[in-house]
Amino acid sequence: MAKMRAVEVRSPKGRLELVEREIPEPVPGTVRVKVEACGICHSDSLTKEGLWPGIKYPRVPGHEVAGSIDAVGSGVAGWKLGQRVGVGWHGGHCGYCTSCRRGDFVTCQVAPQVTGISHDGGYAEYMVAPATTLAHIPDELSAAEAGPLMCAGITTYNALRNSGARPGDLVAVLGIGGLGHLGVQFAAKMGLRTVAIARGMDKEPLARKLGAWRYIDSRAQDPAAELVKLGGAKVVLATVTNAKAMNAVLGGLAVDGKFVVVGAADEPLEVSPLLLIMGRRSVLGWPSGTSLDSEDTLAFSALAGVRPMTEVFALERATEAYERMMRGEARFRVVLTTGK
Repeated sequence: MAKMRAVEVRSPKGRLELVEREIPEPVPGTVRVKVEACGICHSDSLTKEGLWPGIKYPRVPGHEVAGSIDAVGSGVAGWKLGQRVGVGWHGGHCGYCTSCRRGDFVTCQVAPQVTGISHDGGYAEYMVAPATTLAHIPDELSAAEAGPLMCAGITTYNALRNSGARPGDLVAVLGIGGLGHLGVQFAAKMGLRTVAIARGMDKEPLARKLGAWRYIDSRAQDPAAELVKLGGAKVVLATVTNAKAMNAVLGGLAVDGKFVVVGAADEPLEVSPLLLIMGRRSVLGWPSGTSLDSEDTLAFSALAGVRPMTEVFALERATEAYERMMRGEARFRVVLTTGK
């Protein structure tokens, strides 16, 4: 049997190990993807640390996958050999219940199919993916660019386009890191008056380059007060993982404003009921989305010129790349490439 390189975790809290495996064969309803690139996401720690119940080890992490279809299983319609595809973080989408047909993977009533958790992911030269998780990659995007858009990209894009904000509305993006630098680009390209909020004036040139209309240094200014001076934010997209930083911005919402959380903070938010009641304001979270949402994200990014900023590592340096991400040393997105 032909062999491939893969990076696997053999047990909860185990090491990432580069191993040789047989190239997998697609089963009915799936395709085999020749992986070119796979982004490293903080959610990959769910697999490495055994934080998701029911993971079967050894397991190959990775849900920001970009490559091409190498083989097609029986019963797959609409996909063919050689097509460039992305595979992201998905659960469900099988059509079994009304949740899937609405595209509401969060309330899936059957065992969710989550890339890199319930089946092997993209830290490998090849992977098998359910056809329902595939998204077409436009020619304008390289594999290293497309990979991070399958999670960080879809999360920020989908949150913004479902927020109710319209061109000309004031929208603030809290944080300009791995999620936020994409959020600023998407907001600006959607025609929103985009305000970037981060710590330190040294980040202002980057924020402006990404398309921000205004920049607020939360270290030197009260971000909520500054947003009020600008008329209040229709939407605040919170991409940071610090609840105190989120709390400091809540007061900057306009009447009917929405505070949309996509950064997974460990601490609870502190929200004044009066702030919500008196201004009809709301706080909500947003996950990623369906494969069709991924395809929309890729298409919009290709058309509008949105690109992730990446640090690229070869597959054999997966441990180094993962640890750099976990230590918070990676400025934006970390991507593994296979050389395929």
